[in-house]
Amino acid sequence: MAREGGEVLHGVNLSGWLVLEPWVTPELFAGTGSLGEATLVAALGDELYADLVCEHREAFVTERDFEQIASRGHNAVRLPVPWYAFGGQGPNPGPYVGCIMHVDDALVWAERHGVKVLLSLAISPGAQGEEDVLSTGESGHREDVLTVLAALANRYADWPAFFGIEVADEPVAQRRHGLSITDGVPLHVLRNYYRDAYEAIRDRAGEAPVIVFPDAGVPSAWRGFMAPKRYQNVWLDCHLYHYADRVDATGPAGTRGLVASSARSLREAARSGLPVMVGAWSAALPFADSAMTPEGRIALERMYVADQIATFRDHPAWFFQTWKTSGRISAWDSRIALSSFERRMLG
Repeated sequence: MAREGGEVLHGVNLSGWLVLEPWVTPELFAGTGSLGEATLVAALGDELYADLVCEHREAFVTERDFEQIASRGHNAVRLPVPWYAFGGQGPNPGPYVGCIMHVDDALVWAERHGVKVLLSLAISPGAQGEEDVLSTGESGHREDVLTVLAALANRYADWPAFFGIEVADEPVAQRRHGLSITDGVPLHVLRNYYRDAYEAIRDRAGEAPVIVFPDAGVPSAWRGFMAPKRYQNVWLDCHLYHYADRVDATGPAGTRGLVASSARSLREAARSGLPVMVGAWSAALPFADSAMTPEGRIALERMYVADQIATFRDHPAWFFQTWKTSGRISAWDSRIALSSFERRMLG
């Protein structure tokens, strides 16, 4: 299943490049006590932070990475782009360093190597959560985020490698458990933002780009949302991680249970009536007991990856999390986790 006239996408995320991630490049955060860019700026100061992030972006992903991504059988990348991508040319960047020229580079490199690019907007400025950002009150940055989405759509609408835009990277929906409510974005706030984001993108880029909405961790919540009669070329995104599941995954039966959980989530999401993609997944299993050998765990992870890929075959796209990590984390770095899979096994 794919966009009409298009192929199924099997790709990788480019996490930790334009949006810093401490698990991808822990060396950038070492000694600062920081777990994100907001606290990194505070720890280093504006000037040192700017020097660090600029040097990192120049070196961490280059055209050579796109060449290798294509050579390993991938035909797409999902690129997280920060809300401050336009720097001083965009709304309220604060101390953060823009990166729109790097996004340009990614689209150029992708075209040269036959790779499609799905942009994914990281919408949380500083320490604020998505609920604050998407608020329509005075403290919200909702209009700023919509302005950036419109600008991205306008800039890349006619670029050959541009596939579409995901309107938020990984929001978490608020949930009710008995009398308590979890942290997160209320679903009505997300739905209203998604509708406005759709209009902002379509107004600038027309009907061709795919517009993707994250399921926000609740795949069953989108039935009837964005009915195809009015909304065109819209996909729903599920992120399928299981490393924190309370499951005994020390044998094949355990990994099959995790894959079955992924399949259930995808079935629930499909009841929305929208095409469902997998925007992020990994080979990471729940912690094994001390009796499992490293070799045994590698074998289980490979089986788990193969079964996950088979489960995703009826969906228009999947993106492994992520292309690379500086520490080559085996279950999360595609260069390691997918290295033993032939190109034909990824399609």
